[in-house]
Amino acid sequence: MFEGHKVAVVIPARNEAPHLPNVLRAIPAFVDLVYVVDDGSTDGTAAAARAVGDPRVRILRRDKPGGVGAATLAGMKEAAQAGATLLVKVDGDGQMDPQDIPQLLHPLIHEGCGYSKANRFLHTDALRHMPTLRLIGNVFLTFLTKLASGYWRIFDPQNGFLAIRAEVFTRLSHEKIARDFFFENDMLIHLNIHGVKVKDVAIPAHYGEEESDLRIWKVLLTFPPRLLRGLWRRIWEKYVLRDFSPIAVLWLLGGPLMLFGLGYGLWNWALSIWTGHPAPTGTVMLSVLPFLIGFELILQAIVLEIRENAP
Repeated sequence: MFEGHKVAVVIPARNEAPHLPNVLRAIPAFVDLVYVVDDGSTDGTAAAARAVGDPRVRILRRDKPGGVGAATLAGMKEAAQAGATLLVKVDGDGQMDPQDIPQLLHPLIHEGCGYSKANRFLHTDALRHMPTLRLIGNVFLTFLTKLASGYWRIFDPQNGFLAIRAEVFTRLSHEKIARDFFFENDMLIHLNIHGVKVKDVAIPAHYGEEESDLRIWKVLLTFPPRLLRGLWRRIWEKYVLRDFSPIAVLWLLGGPLMLFGLGYGLWNWALSIWTGHPAPTGTVMLSVLPFLIGFELILQAIVLEIRENAP
């Protein structure tokens, strides 16, 4: 128990036999339950977890890999059904120190938050040890995730060290949440739809000899379109279906206007290069005005969202 709350740690693990025992041994004594979700491992991950001999550990075995999101959701469902009120996700690769769990739980208990997550970028010294490609990709995807989720004060969205209140977790539409490495980003989108207060916590990562299955090129190619789809899903569900808001009007008018202006301008620019004739002033203005008006409307929508999600 932690300050009167039953705490469960969920560890999605695929082929983490070398690192998992050390992670389990570092789990604080106040944690009541530990769920190791073996996501189709072939290296004896489940056996390595059993060998630790911790009576708190429950092992959920998935015969085929379903992804880190699927494994996490499965573990959290089991933990919530077992009566845990605070759910914590810790990866099995040793990059997260379980001794930092109290820092994640504090906002859930004392600050009215429903979800908290670690932020490596608040630790400059630890940031120097982050692989360069991972750092660049994280910064780029952070901006897109801010746009898609509406949480403009949240950084480092790919960080998987997180905690959530069980009552919040049960309200989410689990079947709609991403099952793969997009899980953390998609969670933020769904949390915003439900108006959940989210808090960043300064916790450094620990990089060792472990290798990530997440490839930066794959992330940069697949995440942006999924984030844009998530943006429009959030706007539709939160600001149209659940409670019609002026934010919806700003987005629904601003988006098409800006895209029209940009597309029309690029088309005429290419046409001018092809024919050798510059576009007339009227054509230029027909491109510039919708773009600028659309941009201003979107900017106003973002400002309103920042105010709406202010702490």
